[in-house]
Amino acid sequence: MLSTLSVRNIVLIDQLDLALDAGLTALTGETGAGKSILLDALTLALGGRGDASLVRAGTDSGQVVAVVQLPRRHPAREALRANAISDDDEVILRRVQFADGRTRAFINDQPVSAGLLQAIGSLIVEIHGQHDDRALVDVATHRAALDAFGGHDGLSAAVNGAYEALVEADAAVEGQRALIIEAQGREDYARHVVEELSDLAPEAGEEEVLAERRQRLMQLERAAEEVRDADEILNGPTAPGPTLASLMRRLMRKADAGAAVFRPVVDALDATLVSLDATSEALEQLKREMAFDPSDLERVEERLFALRAAARKHHTSCDGLPGVLARYRADLEALQSGEASLEVLEAAAAAARQSYTVAAGALSTARHAAAEQLARAVEGELPDLKLGAARFIVDLETNPARIAAAGWDQVAFHVQTNPGTAAGPLLKVASGGELSRFLLALKVVLADRGSAPVLVFDEIDTGVGGAVADAIGRRLARLARKVQVLAVTHAPQVAARANRHMLIEKQAIEEGAFMRTHVRHLDGAARQEEVARMLAGAKVTDEARAAAGKLISEVS
Repeated sequence: MLSTLSVRNIVLIDQLDLALDAGLTALTGETGAGKSILLDALTLALGGRGDASLVRAGTDSGQVVAVVQLPRRHPAREALRANAISDDDEVILRRVQFADGRTRAFINDQPVSAGLLQAIGSLIVEIHGQHDDRALVDVATHRAALDAFGGHDGLSAAVNGAYEALVEADAAVEGQRALIIEAQGREDYARHVVEELSDLAPEAGEEEVLAERRQRLMQLERAAEEVRDADEILNGPTAPGPTLASLMRRLMRKADAGAAVFRPVVDALDATLVSLDATSEALEQLKREMAFDPSDLERVEERLFALRAAARKHHTSCDGLPGVLARYRADLEALQSGEASLEVLEAAAAAARQSYTVAAGALSTARHAAAEQLARAVEGELPDLKLGAARFIVDLETNPARIAAAGWDQVAFHVQTNPGTAAGPLLKVASGGELSRFLLALKVVLADRGSAPVLVFDEIDTGVGGAVADAIGRRLARLARKVQVLAVTHAPQVAARANRHMLIEKQAIEEGAFMRTHVRHLDGAARQEEVARMLAGAKVTDEARAAAGKLISEVS
């Protein structure tokens, strides 16, 4: 319920604190006393459009604060938690209006957007008046109101869950179809790549192994040239061995003939020939160990260069080629198995659609039954509100082809004010006074089924009196047993039924320098005097006072 409404620095308002209890509170006062200012302030606190003209001249800004006590279970609490705002028992809605037109919004002292403040505020307080274009006048709220009246929470949740499952299943089907189309578009190229890379058969790490082998073979190739040169020198046509052996034999003969002077040279030549034989043998051994085949290098380079060319073609590394091959193989497999997968997904989507159809059908059937009950309940309230000839119609359009989270149905509240006239939307057909009474009848019927915990009625009794005003008062009192009701009224029959009576009046401040709107709680004789003024007008007579006392006592 609305516990405290604090208004500060708004035009014509210096400082004002209102403590509003549960039940029905009547706000009365002469025309121009400032009742509209209070409602403007409350609307601003609830996220309504700001206006620089609300700020009193000479001040930079003003603010309005509404402190609300929420029930333990209420949609506003869920909305607060969803936006990471604490949902304490007391929720503080605050709006600052600056003189330059800017506004700032706060919930529990946390800065929020005006849109979020309005969304939260609309869950807590509903303001109804003759020119109201929100709340139950808004067609967008009618389906939710009908579901609240019919108690369709479980059915609505089932439809919403089935809808989400259907959307997910349809998305899976569309995704699979897109994959198939994409695979078909790349099929020829994919087959070419798979064939090319399958023939190449790349392996991870192969490039490094080939590069190392190529380097070693190149080193061996350079070493082989040196071995061939050495072999040519040692064993070729110009090899020194035969020449040195012939020289050694000639000198040996001379040494044997007595020329001893050649003996050292013969010994040296003999040692040289032995060394040359050892060198040749070592060279032969090296040639056998190298066993170098130039074609090996050619084959290694051909493989390495083929891998690198393929990597450049597919914009990857040599190690990435196996992944490319696997991806294109998967594309071909997806093309081959895609149709089968699509059939499975389409079957799942069909099952989800059937589940949605069953859930939506059950909810639609329940809505049609609730629509008849709601129409009868509202029409039962109309005769006492001087709308006995009027009809209330729940216009329910059902389209099974319509797939939506809320089901098949479109709901709009229509009225027919007189027999023979065309029925139509509330706002277009009903006059200001009729509209407010239709809304009151609706709120009485819906009070304990989805209503905001605080209802504000702004002069909905304008233009009526007597029995109709008394009927309005009785219905407001009935509403106040279930929700908190604030009624700005000129009808004594309404004010007399209030649990609390507040008088709004103007006061001159600082010798008339400016005016301040003041709100005073009335009880006892003061309340009787105000009801008498409402009955009699400007001049309150003893007869009016007596009538006021009788009215208060009769309805108390």
